[in-house]
Amino acid sequence: MGEPTRRAVLTATAVGALGLAAARTANAAGPAVAGPDIHPTTEWNARPATGPIVVENHKPTYIVVHHTVDPGNNTDYSLAHALQISRDIQNLHMDTRGWIDTGQQFTNSRGGYVTEGRHRSLEILRGGRQHVQGANVGNHNSECLGIENEGLYTSVDVPAALWNSLVGLIAYIAGQYGITPDFIKGHRDFNSTECCGQVLYNRLPELRKAVGGVLGVAVSRADAPEWPLLKPGDTGPKVRTAQTFLRAAGFGVPADGVFGPSTKDAVATLAAAHGLSRDSCTAARAADESGFLGSDVWPLLVPSGRSAAAWRTELGS
Repeated sequence: MGEPTRRAVLTATAVGALGLAAARTANAAGPAVAGPDIHPTTEWNARPATGPIVVENHKPTYIVVHHTVDPGNNTDYSLAHALQISRDIQNLHMDTRGWIDTGQQFTNSRGGYVTEGRHRSLEILRGGRQHVQGANVGNHNSECLGIENEGLYTSVDVPAALWNSLVGLIAYIAGQYGITPDFIKGHRDFNSTECCGQVLYNRLPELRKAVGGVLGVAVSRADAPEWPLLKPGDTGPKVRTAQTFLRAAGFGVPADGVFGPSTKDAVATLAAAHGLSRDSCTAARAADESGFLGSDVWPLLVPSGRSAAAWRTELGS
Protein backbone atom coordinates (compact mmCIF):
# COMPACT_ATOMS: atom_id res chain seq x y z
CA MET A 1 0.00 0.00 0.00
CA GLY A 2 3.03 2.25 0.01
CA GLU A 3 4.61 4.36 2.71
CA PRO A 4 3.08 6.81 3.32
CA THR A 5 -0.30 7.23 1.62
CA ARG A 6 -1.82 10.69 1.77
CA ARG A 7 -5.10 10.58 -0.19
CA ALA A 8 -7.57 13.16 1.05
CA VAL A 9 -10.08 12.24 3.73
CA LEU A 10 -13.43 11.06 2.40
CA THR A 11 -16.33 13.41 2.98
CA ALA A 12 -18.43 12.19 5.91
CA THR A 13 -22.11 11.58 5.32
CA ALA A 14 -24.64 13.81 7.01
CA VAL A 15 -25.71 10.92 9.21
CA GLY A 16 -22.11 10.22 10.18
CA ALA A 17 -21.43 13.83 11.01
CA LEU A 18 -24.51 14.02 13.22
CA GLY A 19 -23.49 10.75 14.88
CA LEU A 20 -20.02 12.06 15.64
CA ALA A 21 -21.43 15.24 17.13
CA ALA A 22 -23.83 13.21 19.25
CA ALA A 23 -21.01 11.00 20.48
CA ARG A 24 -18.90 13.99 21.46
CA THR A 25 -21.81 15.47 23.35
CA ALA A 26 -22.62 12.18 25.07
CA ASN A 27 -19.01 11.52 25.99
CA ALA A 28 -18.54 15.03 27.33
CA ALA A 29 -21.62 14.65 29.51
CA GLY A 30 -20.90 11.14 30.74
CA PRO A 31 -18.01 9.53 32.61
CA ALA A 32 -14.66 9.39 30.82
CA VAL A 33 -13.60 6.02 29.40
CA ALA A 34 -10.59 4.78 31.33
CA GLY A 35 -7.51 4.25 29.22
CA PRO A 36 -6.32 0.63 29.01
CA ASP A 37 -2.80 -0.43 29.90
CA ILE A 38 -0.88 0.24 26.67
CA HIS A 39 2.77 -0.78 26.58
CA PRO A 40 4.77 1.94 24.76
CA THR A 41 7.43 1.50 22.09
CA THR A 42 10.14 1.99 24.72
CA GLU A 43 8.95 -1.10 26.60
CA TRP A 44 9.32 -3.43 23.62
CA ASN A 45 12.59 -1.84 22.49
CA ALA A 46 11.29 -0.55 19.18
CA ARG A 47 13.79 0.51 16.56
CA PRO A 48 13.84 4.23 15.78
CA ALA A 49 11.75 5.26 12.80
CA THR A 50 13.80 5.87 9.66
CA GLY A 51 11.78 8.93 8.66
CA PRO A 52 9.59 11.61 10.20
CA ILE A 53 6.40 10.49 11.93
CA VAL A 54 3.50 12.28 10.24
CA VAL A 55 0.95 13.69 12.70
CA GLU A 56 -2.35 14.49 11.01
CA ASN A 57 -3.79 17.75 12.30
CA HIS A 58 -7.26 16.25 12.68
CA LYS A 59 -8.95 13.34 14.37
CA PRO A 60 -9.28 9.98 12.59
CA THR A 61 -12.64 9.15 11.05
CA TYR A 62 -12.43 5.36 11.34
CA ILE A 63 -11.05 2.77 13.75
CA VAL A 64 -9.92 -0.20 11.65
CA VAL A 65 -9.58 -3.81 12.83
CA HIS A 66 -6.88 -6.08 11.34
CA HIS A 67 -5.44 -9.52 12.03
CA THR A 68 -1.71 -10.18 11.90
CA VAL A 69 -1.90 -13.66 10.23
CA ASP A 70 1.58 -14.51 11.55
CA PRO A 71 2.56 -15.85 14.06
CA GLY A 72 -0.80 -17.58 13.78
CA ASN A 73 -2.99 -18.62 16.66
CA ASN A 74 -0.19 -18.92 19.18
CA THR A 75 -0.92 -20.26 22.67
CA ASP A 76 1.73 -18.13 24.37
CA TYR A 77 -0.42 -15.50 26.06
CA SER A 78 2.39 -13.83 28.00
CA LEU A 79 3.39 -10.19 27.99
CA ALA A 80 6.87 -11.22 26.84
CA HIS A 81 5.34 -12.79 23.73
CA ALA A 82 3.24 -9.68 23.06
CA LEU A 83 6.37 -7.53 23.16
CA GLN A 84 8.19 -9.94 20.86
CA ILE A 85 5.49 -9.92 18.17
CA SER A 86 5.61 -6.13 18.23
CA ARG A 87 9.32 -6.32 17.42
CA ASP A 88 8.72 -8.96 14.75
CA ILE A 89 6.03 -6.92 13.02
CA GLN A 90 8.17 -3.80 13.06
CA ASN A 91 11.12 -5.69 11.57
CA LEU A 92 8.98 -7.05 8.75
CA HIS A 93 7.34 -3.72 7.99
CA MET A 94 10.66 -1.87 7.94
CA ASP A 95 12.95 -4.49 6.40
CA THR A 96 10.56 -6.12 3.92
CA ARG A 97 7.96 -3.47 3.17
CA GLY A 98 10.42 -0.60 3.34
CA TRP A 99 8.22 1.46 5.65
CA ILE A 100 9.66 3.96 8.11
CA ASP A 101 8.20 2.14 11.12
CA THR A 102 5.47 -0.29 12.16
CA GLY A 103 2.43 0.26 9.98
CA GLN A 104 -0.34 0.10 12.60
CA GLN A 105 -0.85 2.43 15.53
CA PHE A 106 -1.59 -0.33 18.08
CA THR A 107 -1.19 -4.09 18.42
CA ASN A 108 -3.40 -6.40 20.48
CA SER A 109 -2.05 -9.82 21.48
CA ARG A 110 -3.97 -13.06 21.96
CA GLY A 111 -3.20 -12.70 25.65
CA GLY A 112 -4.96 -9.33 25.74
CA TYR A 113 -1.84 -7.15 25.95
CA VAL A 114 -1.93 -3.91 23.97
CA THR A 115 1.25 -2.33 22.65
CA GLU A 116 1.92 0.94 20.91
CA GLY A 117 2.83 0.38 17.26
CA ARG A 118 4.05 3.35 15.27
CA HIS A 119 6.05 5.80 17.37
CA ARG A 120 4.10 8.64 19.03
CA SER A 121 0.73 6.90 18.53
CA LEU A 122 0.05 6.69 22.26
CA GLU A 123 1.18 10.25 22.99
CA ILE A 124 -0.99 11.71 20.22
CA LEU A 125 -4.00 9.55 21.11
CA ARG A 126 -3.91 10.86 24.68
CA GLY A 127 -4.15 14.40 23.30
CA GLY A 128 -7.40 13.52 21.54
CA ARG A 129 -7.08 16.14 18.78
CA GLN A 130 -4.71 14.66 16.19
CA HIS A 131 -3.58 11.23 15.11
CA VAL A 132 -0.42 9.60 13.84
CA GLN A 133 -0.58 8.57 10.21
CA GLY A 134 0.10 4.85 9.85
CA ALA A 135 0.52 2.55 6.85
CA ASN A 136 -2.18 -0.06 7.40
CA VAL A 137 -5.07 0.84 5.06
CA GLY A 138 -4.15 1.47 1.43
CA ASN A 139 -5.06 4.98 0.23
CA HIS A 140 -6.89 5.80 3.48
CA ASN A 141 -4.17 6.20 6.08
CA SER A 142 -4.90 9.87 6.70
CA GLU A 143 -8.36 8.99 8.02
CA CYS A 144 -7.86 5.62 9.71
CA LEU A 145 -6.39 4.42 13.00
CA GLY A 146 -5.46 0.73 12.80
CA ILE A 147 -5.30 -2.05 15.38
CA GLU A 148 -3.51 -5.31 14.54
CA ASN A 149 -4.91 -8.32 16.39
CA GLU A 150 -2.51 -11.21 16.75
CA GLY A 151 -3.67 -14.32 14.94
CA LEU A 152 -5.42 -15.66 11.86
CA TYR A 153 -9.21 -15.48 12.03
CA THR A 154 -10.43 -16.86 8.73
CA SER A 155 -11.94 -19.96 10.37
CA VAL A 156 -11.44 -19.74 14.16
CA ASP A 157 -12.62 -17.24 16.76
CA VAL A 158 -10.52 -14.84 18.79
CA PRO A 159 -9.59 -15.66 22.41
CA ALA A 160 -11.71 -14.00 25.08
CA ALA A 161 -8.72 -12.03 26.37
CA LEU A 162 -8.08 -10.53 22.93
CA TRP A 163 -11.76 -9.70 22.46
CA ASN A 164 -12.07 -8.00 25.83
CA SER A 165 -8.93 -5.93 25.34
CA LEU A 166 -10.08 -4.98 21.83
CA VAL A 167 -13.41 -3.70 23.17
CA GLY A 168 -11.63 -1.70 25.87
CA LEU A 169 -9.02 -0.25 23.52
CA ILE A 170 -11.54 0.79 20.88
CA ALA A 171 -13.86 2.29 23.49
CA TYR A 172 -10.96 4.40 24.76
CA ILE A 173 -9.95 5.51 21.26
CA ALA A 174 -13.56 6.28 20.32
CA GLY A 175 -14.04 8.24 23.53
CA GLN A 176 -10.88 10.25 22.98
CA TYR A 177 -11.87 11.23 19.47
CA GLY A 178 -15.67 11.27 19.64
CA ILE A 179 -15.98 8.44 17.09
CA THR A 180 -19.30 6.61 17.09
CA PRO A 181 -19.19 2.78 17.06
CA ASP A 182 -20.71 2.83 13.55
CA PHE A 183 -17.29 3.95 12.33
CA ILE A 184 -15.52 0.80 13.55
CA LYS A 185 -14.52 -1.00 10.36
CA GLY A 186 -12.58 -3.99 9.12
CA HIS A 187 -9.65 -3.58 6.78
CA ARG A 188 -11.66 -5.21 3.98
CA ASP A 189 -14.14 -2.32 4.12
CA PHE A 190 -11.43 -0.23 2.41
CA ASN A 191 -9.25 -2.64 0.43
CA SER A 192 -9.74 -5.97 -1.34
CA THR A 193 -8.25 -8.17 1.37
CA GLU A 194 -9.28 -11.05 3.62
CA CYS A 195 -8.23 -8.98 6.64
CA CYS A 196 -9.44 -9.04 9.42
CA GLY A 197 -10.47 -12.66 8.75
CA GLN A 198 -14.02 -13.82 8.07
CA VAL A 199 -14.75 -14.91 11.65
CA LEU A 200 -13.57 -11.68 13.26
CA TYR A 201 -15.15 -9.62 10.49
CA ASN A 202 -18.49 -11.31 11.14
CA ARG A 203 -18.25 -10.18 14.76
CA LEU A 204 -17.83 -6.49 13.95
CA PRO A 205 -21.55 -5.75 14.53
CA GLU A 206 -21.16 -7.33 17.97
CA LEU A 207 -17.99 -5.31 18.53
CA ARG A 208 -19.78 -2.06 17.65
CA LYS A 209 -22.56 -2.85 20.11
CA ALA A 210 -20.08 -3.79 22.85
CA VAL A 211 -18.15 -0.55 22.38
CA GLY A 212 -21.41 1.40 22.32
CA GLY A 213 -22.31 -0.20 25.63
CA VAL A 214 -19.05 0.98 27.20
CA LEU A 215 -19.51 4.49 25.80
CA GLY A 216 -23.21 4.66 26.62
CA VAL A 217 -24.12 5.64 23.04
CA ALA A 218 -26.62 4.13 20.63
CA VAL A 219 -25.35 2.16 17.64
CA SER A 220 -27.59 2.98 14.72
CA ARG A 221 -25.89 1.02 11.93
CA ALA A 222 -24.24 -1.99 13.56
CA ASP A 223 -25.18 -4.22 10.63
CA ALA A 224 -24.91 -1.70 7.78
CA PRO A 225 -24.14 -3.52 4.49
CA GLU A 226 -20.67 -3.25 3.01
CA TRP A 227 -19.22 -4.27 -0.34
CA PRO A 228 -18.89 -8.08 -0.50
CA LEU A 229 -15.48 -9.70 -0.84
CA LEU A 230 -15.18 -12.16 -3.73
CA LYS A 231 -12.18 -14.46 -4.13
CA PRO A 232 -10.93 -17.00 -6.66
CA GLY A 233 -12.90 -20.20 -6.23
CA ASP A 234 -16.11 -18.45 -5.16
CA THR A 235 -19.32 -19.25 -7.02
CA GLY A 236 -22.84 -17.87 -7.17
CA PRO A 237 -24.94 -14.92 -8.29
CA LYS A 238 -22.63 -12.23 -6.88
CA VAL A 239 -19.76 -13.62 -8.94
CA ARG A 240 -22.00 -13.66 -12.00
CA THR A 241 -22.95 -10.02 -11.35
CA ALA A 242 -19.30 -9.06 -11.08
CA GLN A 243 -18.53 -10.89 -14.31
CA THR A 244 -21.37 -9.07 -16.06
CA PHE A 245 -19.89 -5.76 -14.95
CA LEU A 246 -16.40 -6.86 -16.02
CA ARG A 247 -17.73 -7.78 -19.47
CA ALA A 248 -19.35 -4.36 -19.75
CA ALA A 249 -15.94 -2.87 -18.94
CA GLY A 250 -14.39 -4.75 -21.86
CA PHE A 251 -12.99 -7.84 -20.17
CA GLY A 252 -13.56 -11.16 -21.94
CA VAL A 253 -14.63 -13.18 -18.93
CA PRO A 254 -17.45 -15.76 -18.84
CA ALA A 255 -20.66 -14.93 -16.99
CA ASP A 256 -20.89 -18.38 -15.45
CA GLY A 257 -20.84 -17.45 -11.76
CA VAL A 258 -17.48 -19.15 -11.20
CA PHE A 259 -14.55 -16.99 -10.02
CA GLY A 260 -11.94 -18.67 -12.17
CA PRO A 261 -8.49 -17.65 -13.47
CA SER A 262 -9.79 -15.30 -16.18
CA THR A 263 -11.96 -13.43 -13.68
CA LYS A 264 -9.05 -13.18 -11.26
CA ASP A 265 -6.78 -11.83 -14.00
CA ALA A 266 -9.39 -9.28 -15.08
CA VAL A 267 -9.84 -8.00 -11.51
CA ALA A 268 -6.07 -7.80 -10.98
CA THR A 269 -5.64 -5.91 -14.25
CA LEU A 270 -8.43 -3.47 -13.38
CA ALA A 271 -6.99 -2.85 -9.91
CA ALA A 272 -3.48 -2.28 -11.28
CA ALA A 273 -4.80 0.12 -13.94
CA HIS A 274 -6.33 2.28 -11.19
CA GLY A 275 -3.28 2.14 -8.94
CA LEU A 276 -5.00 0.19 -6.18
CA SER A 277 -2.78 -1.21 -3.46
CA ARG A 278 -2.41 -4.99 -3.44
CA ASP A 279 -0.24 -5.21 -0.32
CA SER A 280 -1.76 -6.68 2.80
CA CYS A 281 -1.28 -4.68 6.00
CA THR A 282 -0.58 -7.78 8.01
CA ALA A 283 2.64 -9.17 9.44
CA ALA A 284 2.60 -11.85 6.73
CA ARG A 285 0.28 -12.86 3.93
CA ALA A 286 -2.10 -15.80 4.20
CA ALA A 287 -2.48 -16.03 0.43
CA ASP A 288 -2.07 -14.17 -2.83
CA GLU A 289 -4.80 -11.53 -2.74
CA SER A 290 -3.96 -9.92 -6.06
CA GLY A 291 -7.25 -11.00 -7.70
CA PHE A 292 -9.61 -10.35 -4.81
CA LEU A 293 -12.66 -8.22 -5.64
CA GLY A 294 -13.71 -6.08 -2.72
CA SER A 295 -14.49 -2.60 -1.50
CA ASP A 296 -12.02 -0.69 -3.65
CA VAL A 297 -12.79 -2.59 -6.89
CA TRP A 298 -16.61 -2.69 -6.85
CA PRO A 299 -16.94 1.12 -7.25
CA LEU A 300 -14.91 0.82 -10.47
CA LEU A 301 -17.39 -1.70 -11.88
CA VAL A 302 -20.93 -0.84 -10.81
CA PRO A 303 -23.05 1.21 -13.25
CA SER A 304 -23.22 4.90 -12.43
CA GLY A 305 -27.01 5.14 -12.48
CA ARG A 306 -27.28 4.28 -8.78
CA SER A 307 -25.49 5.48 -5.68
CA ALA A 308 -22.68 3.51 -4.07
CA ALA A 309 -24.86 3.06 -0.98
CA ALA A 310 -27.63 1.49 -3.05
CA TRP A 311 -25.20 -0.90 -4.71
CA ARG A 312 -23.66 -1.83 -1.35
CA THR A 313 -27.10 -2.62 0.01
CA GLU A 314 -27.98 -4.81 -2.96
CA LEU A 315 -24.67 -6.60 -3.27
CA GLY A 316 -24.00 -6.87 0.45
CA SER A 317 -27.31 -8.55 1.27
